Amino acid sequence: MIEFKFQMKRFFTLLFSSIIFWCLAFSFFIMIRYFAFSQETVQGIKESSNIPITQWLDLGIWIGIILGVFYGIIEYVFERFIIKKQSLVVIILEKAALYLFILILCTTFISIIVENRVDKDIPNETLWWVKSNTFWLVVGYFIIMSQIFSFYKMANNKFGNGVLWNLISGYYKNPREEKRIFMFLDLQSSTAIAEQLGHLAYSKFLQDCFYDLNMILNRYNAEVYQYVGDEAVLNWKFNKGLKAANCIKIYFAFEQRLKRRAKYYNKKYNLQPIFKAGVHGGDLTVTEVGVIKKEIAYHGDVINTSARIQDECNKYNESLLVSDTIYSSIKRRDFIFRNLGNILLKGKEEPLKIYSVRLNK
Repeated sequence: MIEFKFQMKRFFTLLFSSIIFWCLAFSFFIMIRYFAFSQETVQGIKESSNIPITQWLDLGIWIGIILGVFYGIIEYVFERFIIKKQSLVVIILEKAALYLFILILCTTFISIIVENRVDKDIPNETLWWVKSNTFWLVVGYFIIMSQIFSFYKMANNKFGNGVLWNLISGYYKNPREEKRIFMFLDLQSSTAIAEQLGHLAYSKFLQDCFYDLNMILNRYNAEVYQYVGDEAVLNWKFNKGLKAANCIKIYFAFEQRLKRRAKYYNKKYNLQPIFKAGVHGGDLTVTEVGVIKKEIAYHGDVINTSARIQDECNKYNESLLVSDTIYSSIKRRDFIFRNLGNILLKGKEEPLKIYSVRLNK
């Protein structure tokens, strides 16, 4: 039920953003064409200059709504169900055919409205679009704008929500201090699994595991800092990580998702993935690094400590360990915390109080 609600929220978020984007995009397109009409003749018809621009802008909004609805549905379906099953070339061709069909429907519908509005005969018969310069102009504009929309989506997927704007604006050009929570999530018995599967199957195995992780990231406001071999490093702004215990709940949600897909993993790899995790939070430095491969980097003891906490999981036979900083900020009845005492982590001079975390079933 939780998964269904999350997917519905994700779908409607994409649908809403798609409608808004295409309404703005085609309103802008209509404005450009409107001011160009006074200097050109379209299909031998001089556009009437006494029709106010507001009556033309509503056409852009209509196109945006119709196209936005279809675009949002198609993008969600491909992202949710198809992207892992087909090659990129096949997906591009399938999307191109669908969008061409939708553009033909949209522009035919709009041409009928325009025909009634200007009281002129505008071509909209069968296959009218084949020889229409205006239609192919719309197609070209659609391709450009869809690339912008796709770039925005990919950038958010790569850097996390809001990070793209921070890169563009230069927000992290100079180092800034922030308070964040980090989780180091590591595959248990990774060496043995790699030897059992071989390097190619092992890579596919990790792909599947991290795909399942990606399916729940947004639900818990988590950002991926990096993937390092069989390890994923997640992070949150401090308040977002503590809110509703996101930085802990995500581990159990991931664990449950892997268990639900146990049949798939056992059939394909003959094993069930199990991950261990360490969580810690505090002040660190955030800055922009690199020129060729620019990214946001985090520097500070929080990261190293989180990794060292995760290293203790095997020693205490626990799957999830958190620092006292996290424990003292999250005291909920749906978790069972066990004090493991003050532990001297590798490379540290002062011991740190660590807690194991389990679900209170």
